[in-house]
Amino acid sequence: MIGPEVKGANGRFADLLAQPHPLVMGILNVTPDSFSDGGDFVALEKALQHARSMIEEGAAIIDVGGESTRPGAAPVSAEDEIARVAPVIRALAAEAGALVSIDTSKPAVMRAAVAAGAGMINDVRALREPGALEAAAELGLPVCLMHLQGEPRTMQQAPHYDDVVAEVAGFLRDRIQACEAADIPRRRLLVDPGFGFGKRLEHNLSLLKHLGRFADLDAPLLVGISRKSMLGRILGDAPLAQRLHASVAAALLAAQRGARILRVHDVGPTVQALKVLDAVNNAP
Repeated sequence: MIGPEVKGANGRFADLLAQPHPLVMGILNVTPDSFSDGGDFVALEKALQHARSMIEEGAAIIDVGGESTRPGAAPVSAEDEIARVAPVIRALAAEAGALVSIDTSKPAVMRAAVAAGAGMINDVRALREPGALEAAAELGLPVCLMHLQGEPRTMQQAPHYDDVVAEVAGFLRDRIQACEAADIPRRRLLVDPGFGFGKRLEHNLSLLKHLGRFADLDAPLLVGISRKSMLGRILGDAPLAQRLHASVAAALLAAQRGARILRVHDVGPTVQALKVLDAVNNAP
């Protein structure tokens, strides 16, 4: 049975998606080894300060992750992942400043995070880990299904597609059907094409160019391109610190092509850019 706290999270998420403009999801990695900010927010108070700052800048959702999915990252046990994310989620949920999402593929972490107050599940493996479908069905929360070719630690070694847009869309369609067969209704599902996850630069560019085709899946679209290596490549191998403007530009392109949630590191600049886009779209 779905408890009142889960019903509340679903209602809050539905209210957010009912807004006419895209939402910004702030990234909060409580990991020592994430590609962009590994080690920056491992301490609880630093993590909370950063989350509060992102909320003040306009983040509607805070996505808390306790295991890096960058190529070559070491695996983390469920126990260690829970120890990293649960205190942060519990504190953020108590403050009620934003919806809290848990970025994980492990059923045990999903359950612990939801018990701590998470209101959404964001899974880079699209509920393919053993027991993940059953856990998501039991927990009754919104779930984001992401496309990933291979495994995070080896995904960039030799990614190949004949038609990347059709293949990614087909994968996500299959995962939606698997969720519905497991009693997870479509109204609780989001999809993410997985920029940078088992994809070369040309694959990522094609996905962004043709993002509008994912509307056929009839599920809200979440896009995460912030600071990714595809942007560094476009800019001539620019380091992470020099990818802000490109990240904002990519977020705007995604919003124009139908993205409903933008998962970003730099919340303030992204929110400001979206306000300009919204003003132009609503001009007479």
